[in-house]
Amino acid sequence: MYAFLQHYCWFLVSLLGALLVSLMFVQGGLSLLGTLGKTGEQKRTLLLAIGRKWGLTCAALLALVAVFYFAFPLFFSTSFSGAFWVWFVLLHSFMVQAVSYEFRVRRGSAPGAGASTVFLVLNGVLAPLLLGIFLGTLFNGAEFVVDRGSMPAESAWLGSARGLEAVMNPWNLCLGVAFVFLSRLLACLYFLATLKDADLRVAVRRHMLYEAAPFLPACLLFLWHVVTQDGIGTTEGGLAYPESCKYLQNLLDMPAVAAVLLAGAGLLLAGIIRPLRTVRHGGIWYAGGGTVLMVLALLLCAGWNHTAFYPSLVNLQSSLTIRNCCAGEVALMAVAIASLALPAVLACILWAWRRMRRKGEN
Repeated sequence: MYAFLQHYCWFLVSLLGALLVSLMFVQGGLSLLGTLGKTGEQKRTLLLAIGRKWGLTCAALLALVAVFYFAFPLFFSTSFSGAFWVWFVLLHSFMVQAVSYEFRVRRGSAPGAGASTVFLVLNGVLAPLLLGIFLGTLFNGAEFVVDRGSMPAESAWLGSARGLEAVMNPWNLCLGVAFVFLSRLLACLYFLATLKDADLRVAVRRHMLYEAAPFLPACLLFLWHVVTQDGIGTTEGGLAYPESCKYLQNLLDMPAVAAVLLAGAGLLLAGIIRPLRTVRHGGIWYAGGGTVLMVLALLLCAGWNHTAFYPSLVNLQSSLTIRNCCAGEVALMAVAIASLALPAVLACILWAWRRMRRKGEN
């Protein structure tokens, strides 16, 4: 039962992470305000199309952090306290976004509105970039050690930059860049599905290619890196050891996860191609669903099948797995029970979204 709860809680983490990445279309839309909006009125139209849906992204991020805290406390203390500056900038960018959005919508073209637009665009780039860099460390590791002799186990972060050293890893940066252009691409698809302004719709449709062109190579490059790189496996006794092409082997050992990854890639490509071939604009549902499936499969591949989902670059045995960094069985059971309310929460979010659109508060 304990092993099942460990795997189930990692599935929750993977699902919330996948939903968070797909909801980053909100940040992508904000980063496009200066690119697609040529006039003040067009910028306001784009801003209202995104609306207060930034709250959904923020809620998904907080839910992800909460599951990490309750289900995998050692990982929480290692990453969130060690890689301090990455999480500090990411969380505060959402706070700045909320304030800037309300100021920009309520004050219109009043003095200071230009600065608020700059902050919105900055958040639209920083948030997906930092999220991609963080998720990249789940595959590429970080500099930390864990003292398992103490009760409870304690970790020490050895990177002097407190997490910013992850930006210097080209593969972390590759995933971050892919997330930036993915969020902008999803935003274009969302705009096509919601905007009624004909001129804006033409501009968005033309601009999609400029976002898809850098996203596809960055995405394929990171996927190639994942399936060809060595990973860290663990024995039944918890001993960590290097394993060649670990993540490729995980996909072969878990064909259902591999099928989810391929299905997600197919849906994402269909979502990108569909608006380019037809005036119908249902691409956001294909691409959004494909994003969820792809990220879900990658995160499951990082944690399941006796894999260290947070490799230590300085001490192999300090690497974190879902077995050696999780909470007790009672805590995991509480998280699993709480997760039963997730469908109801998603239904409430969908209902609120529809209410907002009906009232014209997009």
